[in-house]
Amino acid sequence: MSKIIDLTMTIKEGMQTFAAHWHPFVEITQLGRHGIENRETRKLTLGTHTGTHIDAPRHFIPEGETVEQIDMDRLIGKAAVLDFSELDDFVEISKEMLKEKVNNRTIEKLIFRFDWHKRLGTNAYYSDHPYLSEDACQWLVMQGCKLIALDTPQPDNPKNHRMAPKDAPNHKILLGAGVIIVEYLIDLDKIVQPEVSLYVAPLKIENGDGAPARCFVIEDIDCG
Repeated sequence: MSKIIDLTMTIKEGMQTFAAHWHPFVEITQLGRHGIENRETRKLTLGTHTGTHIDAPRHFIPEGETVEQIDMDRLIGKAAVLDFSELDDFVEISKEMLKEKVNNRTIEKLIFRFDWHKRLGTNAYYSDHPYLSEDACQWLVMQGCKLIALDTPQPDNPKNHRMAPKDAPNHKILLGAGVIIVEYLIDLDKIVQPEVSLYVAPLKIENGDGAPARCFVIEDIDCG
């Protein structure tokens, strides 16, 4: 028996977004109306990194791949779930901690669980989340990782964001090696199995540095 678990935020007005001018607030405007135009349509204003989304290499790498250039087989497949939900706030995940969690499982696609979606709507969501060390990111690249997915806003230390020379070094390590980053997942605590089938379906945006994505997993449930 299989179970589908949706890991995607609902896009709506008032949802939490990163406080920077390059991340717009969500606006949803109804245009078509029943009884007037006799149909419903809406205009959406949102960013390429609104809600659950992917980062394409172009996000930080000037000549990096864009969303529409990413083959779908890099976004779909077996993924290992790494449960770090026991960590305290603002903990750096070292290479050794990461290797212990991987424990000889598949490395190509990894899902990092922190249960951080429970902090949505608070300042701590952006300021206190756990993050990866640079050594851990380098190890992922060396091991042939192709995609990481997280229920946090980013894999980087939130305290050094936008502060050169430490402006998002983990993004640059991963995206520079072609590793796709999926951020803002929710409900990872609903996953039971240590390995699942992951599906990431971003909007196909021309020259996209990122794109909102519908993300879900299918896990096999033992009914015995």
